[in-house]
Amino acid sequence: MDRAQMIAVLSRTALFGTLDGGTLGKLAQACAARTYRSGQFLWFQGDAGDHLVVVVDGLIKVVVTSEQGDEMVLVTLGPPETVGELALIDQGPRSASAIAVGTTTVLMISHAALLQLVRTNPVLLDALLGSIGALVRRLTEQAADLVFLDLAGRVAKLLVRLAEERGREQNGVVTLDLGVTQSDLAHMVGGSRPPVNRILQGLAARGLISMDGRLIVIRDPAALRRRAGL
Repeated sequence: MDRAQMIAVLSRTALFGTLDGGTLGKLAQACAARTYRSGQFLWFQGDAGDHLVVVVDGLIKVVVTSEQGDEMVLVTLGPPETVGELALIDQGPRSASAIAVGTTTVLMISHAALLQLVRTNPVLLDALLGSIGALVRRLTEQAADLVFLDLAGRVAKLLVRLAEERGREQNGVVTLDLGVTQSDLAHMVGGSRPPVNRILQGLAARGLISMDGRLIVIRDPAALRRRAGL
């Protein structure tokens, strides 16, 4: 990618989109583009947090793994989202692994370069704090859902959220390309694949959704929101 393309990508992110052209240019100079194959780790849980990434193309899943090998998918991220900000704040190790879902291209920005810009740019500092705040809010909501919603409610709520973030709406029907497997979907709601599959089949039987591989069509968004307790 050339510098102009990098600037265009950075300008579309929530974290860097408010920066002026000159600052975006400096940030682009500190970026390096890299492409990962499907299933390749961008980093492992426990690694040093020395950079963040901006998703240019593809999808990243952020995964926490227990000592017993159980997994929970915290979130999936597509263009032009960012991941890796947390280590900027506490300079600690990675709290989760990041894995490419399909061929994925990212911009890598070293924390040293980013911190240098933060020190001289209060707008970037405000954006960074806002990004961390959004992360904390999302994780708090996920923790509450695990306690207060049953598995079917969590599946419905996840579909609603993904539809709002990435769905294509037409005539009241939302088409959602999950980009992940049903096992990943199950890991995102703290369940396993068989019961989550049964829940999806149940939603389909009631006419709320239809499924075609990783493609889900939400045919009754209002009813799905009610099932999610929203």
